[in-house]
Formats: sequence, C-alpha cells, structure tokens
Amino acid sequence: MARSKSQFAGFPLGLFHFLEELSRNNHKPWFDANKERYERDVRTPALAFITAMERPLRAISPHFTAVPKKVGGSLMRIHRDVRFGKDKTPYKTNVGIQFRHESGKDVHCPGFYVHIALDECFLGAGIWRPCTPTLTAIRERIDEEPSRWKRARDGKRFREVWAPSGDSLKRPPRGYDAEHPMIEDLKRKDHIAVADLDHDDLMATDVVDRIADAFKRSKAYTTLRVHFRGLPRPPTVRAESARRSTRQRIFGSLPREPPPGFREPAPRLVTPTATLAVPPAPRLRSKQDTNNTMAKKKPAAGKMVYYFGKTKTEGDGSMKTLIGGKGANLAEMTSIGLPVPAGFTITTECCALYNKAGGKLPKGLMDEVGAAVKTLEKEAGKKFGDTKNPLLMSVRSGAAVSMPGMMNTILNLGLNDESVAGLANATGNERFAYDAYRRLINMYGDVVMEVHHEYFEEAFSKIKTKYGAAEDNDVPTKGLIELCDAYKKVYKKHTKQDFPQDPLKQLALAVEAVFKSWMSDKAISYRRIEGITGLAGTAVNVQSMVFGNMGDDSGTGVAFTRNPSTGENKFYGEFLVNAQGEDVVAGIRTPQPVAEMPKWKCDADKTIGKKVHAELMKIKTKLEKHYKDVQDIEFTIEKGKLYMLQTRNGKRTGMAAVRIACEMVKEKLISEKTGVMRVPAGDLTQLLLPSFDPAAKKKASALTIGLPASPGAAFGKLAFTAEEAVERSHNGEQVLLVRKETSPEDVDGMHSAAGILTSTGGMTSHAAVVARGWGKCCVAGAGEIQIDEKGKKIKVGGKTYGVKDVLSIDGSTGEVFAGEMPTVSPKLSGNFATVMGWADKYRKLGVRTNADSPADSKRARDFGAEGIGLCRTEHMFFEGDRILAMREMILAEDKSAREKALKKLLPFQRKDFEGIFKAMKGLPVTVRLLDPPLHEFVPHDAKSQKELSAATGVPAKEIAARVSQLHEANPMLGHRGCRLSITYPEILVMQVTAITEAAISCVKKKIDAKPEIMIPLVGTVKELALLRELAEETIKKVKAAKKHTGKLDILIGTMIEIPRAALTADEVATEADFFSFGTNDLTQMTFGYSRDDVNGFLPDYIGQEILEKDPFQSIDTSGVGQLVETAVSKGQSVNKKIKLGICGEHGGDPASIQFCHEVGLNYVSCSPFRVPIARLAAAQAALSQA
Repeated sequence: MARSKSQFAGFPLGLFHFLEELSRNNHKPWFDANKERYERDVRTPALAFITAMERPLRAISPHFTAVPKKVGGSLMRIHRDVRFGKDKTPYKTNVGIQFRHESGKDVHCPGFYVHIALDECFLGAGIWRPCTPTLTAIRERIDEEPSRWKRARDGKRFREVWAPSGDSLKRPPRGYDAEHPMIEDLKRKDHIAVADLDHDDLMATDVVDRIADAFKRSKAYTTLRVHFRGLPRPPTVRAESARRSTRQRIFGSLPREPPPGFREPAPRLVTPTATLAVPPAPRLRSKQDTNNTMAKKKPAAGKMVYYFGKTKTEGDGSMKTLIGGKGANLAEMTSIGLPVPAGFTITTECCALYNKAGGKLPKGLMDEVGAAVKTLEKEAGKKFGDTKNPLLMSVRSGAAVSMPGMMNTILNLGLNDESVAGLANATGNERFAYDAYRRLINMYGDVVMEVHHEYFEEAFSKIKTKYGAAEDNDVPTKGLIELCDAYKKVYKKHTKQDFPQDPLKQLALAVEAVFKSWMSDKAISYRRIEGITGLAGTAVNVQSMVFGNMGDDSGTGVAFTRNPSTGENKFYGEFLVNAQGEDVVAGIRTPQPVAEMPKWKCDADKTIGKKVHAELMKIKTKLEKHYKDVQDIEFTIEKGKLYMLQTRNGKRTGMAAVRIACEMVKEKLISEKTGVMRVPAGDLTQLLLPSFDPAAKKKASALTIGLPASPGAAFGKLAFTAEEAVERSHNGEQVLLVRKETSPEDVDGMHSAAGILTSTGGMTSHAAVVARGWGKCCVAGAGEIQIDEKGKKIKVGGKTYGVKDVLSIDGSTGEVFAGEMPTVSPKLSGNFATVMGWADKYRKLGVRTNADSPADSKRARDFGAEGIGLCRTEHMFFEGDRILAMREMILAEDKSAREKALKKLLPFQRKDFEGIFKAMKGLPVTVRLLDPPLHEFVPHDAKSQKELSAATGVPAKEIAARVSQLHEANPMLGHRGCRLSITYPEILVMQVTAITEAAISCVKKKIDAKPEIMIPLVGTVKELALLRELAEETIKKVKAAKKHTGKLDILIGTMIEIPRAALTADEVATEADFFSFGTNDLTQMTFGYSRDDVNGFLPDYIGQEILEKDPFQSIDTSGVGQLVETAVSKGQSVNKKIKLGICGEHGGDPASIQFCHEVGLNYVSCSPFRVPIARLAAAQAALSQA
C-alpha cells in the first residue's frame, strides 16, 4: 500500500493504556486526576483522526460529516448516562466515533462508526436502532426493491470486509408474511454491518487510508439505506433504471484487494454504543502485514527504541509523530548516505507514558535501550563507560514539531572519574578529556538535578581568575582538573549526593530529564505561543559523541542552506573552532561566519577549512534536493572529519519565505502551488513591517552595531527581565527586552517586548532564532554594550541608560540608537508581487478592504484589494468642524433642526465618498450607514459641554440633559444601526444623498463608481424592507434632481451581525442584494461577550481550555460559524444571485479565511495591511481542498 497522504499517523499506544486503567478505576476522582492523559492520549488523537477523515468522507458522499469538536461533534462523549441503569460507573471504557449523515442529530441516523476498546475494535456502517418511521420506510423499500437491496447487501467487494450485524425481531413485523423471501431483512431492528479491526490496525501510520478504504467498500450498502430513508444521496447513486446498466459506477472505483489488516469478519451481534467489559491489561498483538509493501517503514506495535547507523536504520523521515522531527531526520540522513554519528531514538509515546505514570519509565524501555547500546558499541568499536576507550553519548530531545531551544540537552554522557582518564589516554589530549567531563557535570547538574547554572559559573569564574584566563579556552589542563573537582562539590552541595559514576544510571536519568522537560514552564510557554497542540511528547535521541572541542582541527557549527532572514540562496551560518555544539546556540561565544571557514587553518592541516567547507556545500545541495526546502543543520568537525548532527526545515522570516519560494520554483525544486503553500500567510505581516525613516537615520549616530538577527524596526523603554517585560507591556508600555543572552525561560518576555537586544550571541543564537520565527525585531551580539541586569542599566558609548530611557534598534542592520526614531512603511519586492500573482491565480475568494478615507483606499488598492467591503461613515464625522455639525444634529429638538444640521454634513460626506470612489477606480465600495449610538458623538465632561454650548448657543444644562438622555445601560445592543434610521430617517436620507451625488459626480468626470449601500444591525426583514424603500426613493430623487439619465446601479444589502438575522436569512434575503457578515458583533452577540470587557476573563478561558482561541481573533466555526453557514444556505435558497462577504477583522485571519472559503462566501474584507495576508490565505484555502 502507498504511504498515507494523511497527516494522522495512527492512534497512540497510550490510548489503550488509558482505557485499561480506566476499566480498573472507573470513578470521578481517578478520571479528574488523569484528565490531562485523557486529553492527550484519547481526545486529541481522536479529533485529529476525525479531521483527517473529512476528505475521504467527502469522496464517498458530501452528506456524511466529520466534525472535530470536543463536544457535539463526531467524537462520542466518554460520560455514560447512569440515570436509568443499574451500572453507575460514570465513564465508557471505549472510544466511539460516528460520522453521521448531515440530517441526523444523534446515533440513530445513517453513517459510519469506529469503535475502539481493549477487547474489541471494529467499524460499523449503516443505521443503528432507527426510529419507527425510518424503519417502516426501509422495510417498505426492501419489499418494493428486493433485488437492489440484495445487490448492496451481498456485493463481493462489500462482503470481503463487512458482515451484516445487529438485532432482529423474533417474529415477522406487522403486515409481512413469515414466508416473505426477504423476511430476515424485514425482521431487522438494526441495519448495520461490521468490520473487525485490531490494535495494530489502529496504531498503523496508514490507519486513515485503511478505514477510508473499508468505508468506500460499504458505500452502496450505507448510501442505499440513506436513499431508502428518503435523505440526500451522493452523486454516484442513480435511479434504479440507470443503476441496472451502470452497476460498475458504484463498485468500479473501489480497490481490487482487501485493505491491509482487515480480516473476513464473522457475523455477530454487536451494539455499537455498548460499554464492553474490559479484561486485564491486554497483550497487544504484533502482526505481519503481508499485503503491505509500503516504500517507507511501518512502526512496529509496542516498539520503543529505533536504531540508526551503518549496520541498520529502523526509522525514516515519515515517522516524525513517533520518533520526533530530529529522530526522523537523523534516520533519513543516515539512509541517504550522509555522515551521521550512529545512535537510537526513544519514541514520543514513551514520553507520554512517563508523564502519565507520574514520572516512571515505561516497563521494558531500559531493556530495549540496553540492546541498542550494545549495537552502538559494536558499530563504534568502543564500550560505554570503558576505562580505556569509552563510548560517550549525547542525549537530546526532539518533538514532532521543531521547538528551538525549548528542550534540554546533555553531552559527554558516560564519563566518570575513571573513564575520563581513559578518554585522555585514548585521544592523547588530557585537556580535552577534562573539558568534556566538566561540561557533563555542569549540564547533568543543571538539566537532571536542577542545580542552577549560575552555581557552576561561579566556580568557573574562580578558576579563570586563579589562572588569569579571559576565555574558557584559556584555562589550562590543570585548571580544568581542579574545575571538575569544584563542580562535583557544587553538585553534592545542592543535591546532597555524589555525581553518579554508573554510566547506565546517567543515561536513565538523562532520558527522564528530557521527558520531564516536555512539561517545563518554558516548553509549555513556547507551545502556547506557537499554538502547538496535539503532540504526545518529545522523543529522546541518543547518539555516539563526536567532539568539536578536541583542538584547533575540530569545531562545531549551525547553518542554513539559505539565508533565513533574507532568503538569499547563499550558505549561511556560523561555526566555532574547538567548541561543542551548545556553545554556538547558547550565544556564550560569538562565532565566525561559515563563509570564513575556507580561511580556517591549523598546524595539523593547513587546508582543513577549505575541505570541510567544500563537503558542507555538497551536503547543502543534497539536502535541499532531498527535502525540497531550506534546511537548518547542525554539524561537528572532529579532527578534520565532518559529521551531521541534525537537519530540519529552517525557520525563516516572512521576507525570506517569499524569496525562497520564488527562487525554488525558478530552480524547479517545487511547483507554484507548493510555493504558495510554503509562505505562512500570517508571516507576510513581516514584509509590511516599518523601518526607520532614512532621513532621520542619516542624521542620527548609532550607539553601537550588533548583528542584524531579525528584521524590522522597534523602539521602547528598557526592560531587563522577561517578567518585567511582560508586566510593563501589559500595562501599556512599549519595551525592549535587553539581555546578555536570552534563554528558553525568556520566551514570554520576548513575545511581549517590541524588540530584543542582546550583548552576546550570534545570528543562530536563541534570541535570533525565536525572534525570526515570530517576526520580532532583534539585534544580537552587540558586544560593546555592558549590561548590568541587577542594577537595571546598560553602558554604551560612555553613557548609561536605564528603565526610563528609550532606545531604537534596527533588526535589518544591527544598529542601536538613543531615543525614539520615526519609522516609514516598507517597499515590497518583486518576489512579493510574484507570490501575490500566484495567490491570485489560485484563490477563489475575492479580497476587499475596510477603509473610510481616500488614503486608506489607495493603500489597500496598492496591496491588491478588489474593492471596499466596509466603509465606516461614522469615522468621517469626527474630523475638523464636522463633529460640531454632527452634535448640532444630535441636540436638535425636531426634524427640521436635524435636517438643517445634516445639510452642513452633506458636503463633507459627498467629498469623502467622491475621493474614495476615485481612489478605487471602478471597484465596488460598500458604504455602511451610520452605526454607533449617538452618545459616542457628544461630550461627556462639563468643560467640553460648556465649549459646545458656546459654539452652538444651546445652554449647557440642556446639553447635559440630552447627553444623559442618550445614555444607555448597554449601548452596543441599544439605539444604533438601522434603529437610528428608523427613528431618524433624515440621517439615512442625507447619507444616501451624499453617496448618490458623489457617484453621479464621478460618472460625469468619467470615473467609474460602484457604490453599495449597507444597512447595519438588521434583525428583521421589515426593518430592511422599510429602509430599502426609503433609500431607493432617495436615489431616485437625487438622480432626478441631478438630471442623471445614465446607468447608475447601486446595490442595497445588509450586515448580518445579529443571530436572528442569520436564522431568518431566507426572509432577509428577499430584500437584500448582498449579505456582509459583521463577525465582530455577531461573535459578541452569539457568545454574549462584550468586546470591550472580554480581556478580563478571556485569558483564563483559553488557559483552562474552555475556549481554544480568542473568538474575536479567529472565527468560532462551531458556533458563530454555524450561524454564518445557516445564513448562507438560507439566503441562497431564495436569492441565487445574492453576494456574500465578511467584513469583520476575521476577514484577515488565515484560519477564518479557510472557513469562509469552505462555506462559499464570495469575498472577505479586512484592514489594508492585512489584504496581502488575505489574498495568500485565500489561495491556500483553495489549494488545500484541490
């Protein structure tokens, strides 16, 4: 079978362990204590499986649904209904997933079912326990069309996998004779079929393909029951007369062989929703799948360790979910012949099991590890812990998703007081041996035993002072021997135990440390910020050590196959001579560029740099051709020999992503479509980032210049800790996070800060990598800056700056300036236009903008907007003298006075609209009539009211009384939107007049104008009908007054922002030319959340997983989205030509745009700077469903 196209790589072993333990502890206290396990090992993978099944189900029929919701979707609740039975155990000990027909609301509707339990796993198809009317209808159709029924029931392809099952009546149903030839089918109470599964099937990487294949085989059986029930059918089901001649249409597209792993099931009675009895912990079966000849390796059930090396390689690049990204790529690099130190990977499932078991390694893990160590010893020709020639190991983490710097690493594992002497003798380099040993004690104490790094640094500082060493490498061998003793004393002081001398104990505790680090605060913060969910844990990668710190002919480095900041196709990276890998990424020493490597010479080999650089360039080309993407690599040179330690898809800035996509398409490495999908839509924001004003920058003098680690321009007051940056930014201050070097503990502060400035570290340091990934401005390695973190001040250029001082940093040049420097908008490259051209080629959705001024309109048009989806007229009233006329209108006591004030506003509005129409050059402009409540336009303090009184002649007391009268307890649900036009129709008349006059004026000047009038906050069709009539009358009058006889089409529609309007959209659509979904208000009214106050509790809701994300940032597809879908369906049912769009800020959110594409909207509208994001996201939405 071909490798699965699905991203879902099988259910985890942890799911079965959870069900087994639940069967023995079926009570609420145990479940509550293990809720995290349930989420991680049961619900999250089940929802991922449901998501992966969406496309296969659509291929069978568009009417079967896969709904990946925690509640109310395809995943059945784990809670049992205990009200009416004797069994009061509260939880089901099986997982049930049902893909229902869209007409069904419960389990008693046609569909497909997946049942996962310890003793029995199976698939179901058909209808379980249909209601009486449905059962009656099915029986009638069986009686009328027996041959059709039998063909579906007895089809060869169907019966190879499926067997009819379920309960039957003992006697014939009423009205049917016992001798009826179809009596056994007529007696059925359930019309279901089942197919057996086992645990291996469910844990297989191609489980989605297997199950989809089985469901396809049951297509005729299941869809015939749908048809007999009188529900919509898939397009392939034809009338009986057509089916007789084209039977092959149903079965011809099905596979010729049974799917791997499925056995011929014996007919049996099964109740799909029953809670099955659970035996003691099962022995999971390992099965040889003789039908499967996949190109990639299939993970073995229960296997915990995967080896890679010259002797054998058990994993590959497709197994990232199981063995992590690092482990998968190490195996893949080994397979394609790159020089990779041999090693093995412990699976992510072991991490999940460890954390679930409260910190206990899975049973049998260390036995498998021991066997892998023996294989590694044979390949290396060394012994682990040997006193003569010891094999040393590195222990690194590696989750399925790259998380740079988030997990802990331990090097030189296996050294002890005896083997360090053996290493010195074997290498002939005593200094190297003790340098490796001191590093191990430090890392092991920090990572495994949580002894703070600073305690070791203090001991090292004393040794350096004693020997007059400025740098680590200057410390002599004698000093390193003393340092090892000092480190062991630090270790014992803070742990109350000696440093472990048993290498296997070191390894076991190191594995545990990596597992623990998965749940560390820094790792959790990074996953939260990056939105990484659904992972079981981290894998552990154990490799034989290669040493970059063996002298001047050794080194280590980190590189990207292309520049991650600019995208230039130039090998880009840094290396350190006589150093270990962590020295580069930790930013403790400033490294040299890889481009300088050919100049590297040593006494033993004058051409070492040229040879290593040439080999790296060959590997760079090979990796890009293999992975077809930019690679982030780590390497070590040991005595002139190059080793590859890691490769992964490189994180890059938005600018780099665009350039790389364009150039890889030109190089024919990838297609245009792949190029579109390679650029994260949200990252385009980085291309639109401001830079410093060149004129101001020319006049300024840089305090210092560091490394341009992440582009952009930022300024702010100085914050010296992550906690301080978070707190001050939350209080509204703009801050720069200033650190010597950042670490994973700083991620929250880095995320909150406007920019990051470090005094050490290079272009691949932690600060640089994380900042680039977030599009955050960063200057690293500004070595002239002296940072006093405790005193909260810095010294540079002879001056001191503190927490109240502002600095500006340029992440594109590395420059640092005093004070706040003005910024300018960016200029976009030709590559940007190319990617946008591709996006426009493949997208289906139109993209408009939200703009209410000619300047914004032009800017949006330059960004590719195809019109204005929301022009807010209220913003126009606040400029200059307009607000006075607006307030006069509000204070007016009668219609005549209001009209007099509105006449003053009319010219302003007309001029604004004419400017916007001119800027948009014939593109549609949707003008929303006045929406906010009137109290927003009046002054609320006594001083301002007196000033208004002086300007209008209205007594201040009357103004205060009117302001009080306008006050509402809940103005967002009060007198606003269309309600203003109902009570004050003259407002609508003035605005429609201005729109129409502006359009006519443009036409006379030969400027094409396409205005659309949008009536806001409609809740009933009568509101819209009344106001539409008034608008049409006004347009007619204006055209007559202006003697305009030419064509002037002005569409009139409404915003759907009240749930009632969505629910009655079939009525509203009779009076609307278009719907525009105002999802800001629709979200507010659906949830009952005030947009202005939601931040008081929303973080807690997201933190406690009540909500997955902020519904005002990304559309709530299961709630608000359902209203949108309902409105689309109902609106189109009565008005086929109705235009459909969205104009809330959701229109610029990539996830929301995906939803808009799926529900069939015509366009999205967003702020000008988000237009490019929307264009790209719309193309990605279209391609994802292609």
